[in-house]
Amino acid sequence: MKTSYFILALLLSIAVCRSIADEGMWQPYQLPAMAKELVAKGLEIDAKSISTLTEFPMNAVISLGGCTASFVSSKGLVVTNHHCAYGSILHNSTPENNLLEEGFLANDFDQELPASPGSRVYVTEQVTEVTEQVTSGLEKQTGNAFYQGIEQREKALIADCEKTAGYRCQVYSFHGGLEYYLIKQLEIRDVRLVYNPAGSIGKYGGDIDNWMWPRHTGDFSFYRAYVGEDGKPADFSEDNVPYQPKSFLKVSASGVAEGDFVMVTGYPGRTNRYRTAIEVENQFQWTYPNSLELREKLMEIIKQTAAEGSDARIKYESTLAGLANYAKNFTSMIEFYGKSAMLSDRKQREAQLATWINKDKQRQEQYGDTLAQLDALVAQSQEYKYRDLILSYMRYSSLMPTARRLYRLANEKMLDDMNREPGYQQRDMPRFKSGLERMDRRYDAEVDRAILLEMLTRYGALPTSQRLPALDKVFAIGKTMDKAALASRLQTMYEKTELENMDVRLAWMDRGVADFEASKDPFIQAAVAMYKTDRDIEQQRKDLSGKFMKVRPRYMQAIIAFNRDQGMPVYADANSSLRVTIGHVKGYSPEDGLLAKPFTRLEGIVAKDTTVEPFNSPAAQLELIAQQTYGDFYHKPIDSVPVNFLSTLDVTGGNSGSPTLNGRAELVGLLFDGVYESIIGDWGYDDQTNRAISVDSRYMLWVMKYVDKADRLLEEMEVVYND
Repeated sequence: MKTSYFILALLLSIAVCRSIADEGMWQPYQLPAMAKELVAKGLEIDAKSISTLTEFPMNAVISLGGCTASFVSSKGLVVTNHHCAYGSILHNSTPENNLLEEGFLANDFDQELPASPGSRVYVTEQVTEVTEQVTSGLEKQTGNAFYQGIEQREKALIADCEKTAGYRCQVYSFHGGLEYYLIKQLEIRDVRLVYNPAGSIGKYGGDIDNWMWPRHTGDFSFYRAYVGEDGKPADFSEDNVPYQPKSFLKVSASGVAEGDFVMVTGYPGRTNRYRTAIEVENQFQWTYPNSLELREKLMEIIKQTAAEGSDARIKYESTLAGLANYAKNFTSMIEFYGKSAMLSDRKQREAQLATWINKDKQRQEQYGDTLAQLDALVAQSQEYKYRDLILSYMRYSSLMPTARRLYRLANEKMLDDMNREPGYQQRDMPRFKSGLERMDRRYDAEVDRAILLEMLTRYGALPTSQRLPALDKVFAIGKTMDKAALASRLQTMYEKTELENMDVRLAWMDRGVADFEASKDPFIQAAVAMYKTDRDIEQQRKDLSGKFMKVRPRYMQAIIAFNRDQGMPVYADANSSLRVTIGHVKGYSPEDGLLAKPFTRLEGIVAKDTTVEPFNSPAAQLELIAQQTYGDFYHKPIDSVPVNFLSTLDVTGGNSGSPTLNGRAELVGLLFDGVYESIIGDWGYDDQTNRAISVDSRYMLWVMKYVDKADRLLEEMEVVYND
């Protein structure tokens, strides 16, 4: 085992050194092997420091659990995207004091507002390779036995890691399970909202400009991390003090110019660059089109049910933003897949891989039937794909999933903690509770009922062979779908349930199985009735996942060895762990005859402005632009203050809020989006069209200084000026 992983690491290092393009989401440990290349591209700090998580700049970059952020002062000040702080802004908003529209600025520490329940700041401190500890001795296991074996090993490693109070640990798999790493993060639990610009700056352009260029969005906001007086993580308390990070990023007032080196450190979510042709075909020709239609329908339901400006609409603004974001994402995926040769390229790659394998007897023995086995498992996973898709979208309603989670918790609590399902262990209870608390600001009964009615109506139209008898019984769905009868049943259930009350929901966390079985609450009754079916489906999923976990690593091992022979770069697909990407400030040509320049200017805001949302820049900002109030943030090549800029950085969802750094590791921007043509980059990087969008640090500082008068924060940060 040890020899094989040494060889794998060597192959990865060789491949890294051969990399030329800006493609790649690199694990920090890989970076020293590409030091010469990084210096040639423009890195001015020691490449080894980027691979050392306890040193600058890596210890200044943090995760928010879905977005990236960074420390920008010695007093725990955190900068991230406006859309990453959206939930906390929403949590503190009311129709009378709408922080989403008006913005918010705390003039002192005691005015900073608690972020939404469950908000966390995670500081990665240690990454340890644990492949042998996770997989050793399980070689003969398969299916559910292998899945459970891996899970138990991971839970044991996590439990040992979390013996140190204040830490959150997680085991991540790389290359489909070829490697496993234990990641240890300091978990800061007291997070507060410090400043967000008005939505007419932070969301300027809204859904219309989302994924588009040119862009003029001030997508930034500030949090602060607090700890107990002893310097350790603590729950919210007025006695808590600002966290003092080991280092923080300086913010550049000089920014970058076209062609400059840039680097991003962050937590990219998921990419799929090593998926097989059959997986690509299903995703683009079936999953994306059907998911797009469902998202568009959900947005329509929310808008029709929750009037604009109402408390209900405010509660669902974050949900709408997420739905719209991925609806546009899926639209782009479908469009550019149709124009691309992605499917034929994957088939060609697999044919080349097969030829390479067949040229060597040892490779035939090791990898010969791997792709066929993988394709067979993929086909098996798609047997109930439309039913599974509909059921997955039921999560956009709240009461049914909440009741099922609560009843699952009651059952899990009958087991020893180490034998509980991940998500239901003692370590998970703060998150579990926060989820129940957050529901108050993200739930409206009428909207929730309308969403559930839509999903159940679609489910009821499935052939009976595709349906679940227990679910049919719960909602009285017969062979023929009767939507009126279903609507009436749901109306009664929502009228009788008490789960809409937060105190009631929280109280159920401490109830036993017998209490659930005796309950008259209709959604609790539904959860009890669905429990066996839910567990049966889960066991089937785990059995299939266990089979994938045996085959996928062999496929990836073959890909890595094959790529090594071709001199191609090798990096693991994104999996929400800390990665580093490198690139340059550069425009692109979206289509023949068009050239997109790498910077947008303040004057572009005026050109777009209609005084109507989402192009309704604050009057004070428009006046400042008209007066050419550029201050210290003027960029001569564009004769204005830069607003957003393009780069060749290889990023994806989860990178939102990542600091865009120059060669000295100074913050020159915040990454917040990509161009429309690059969305398909989750499946394959194209050097000609993959472009990331960052809000320029000069625009951020300009808004803070001239528009919102955030002098307190500007004085707290270390703003640097370079020639």
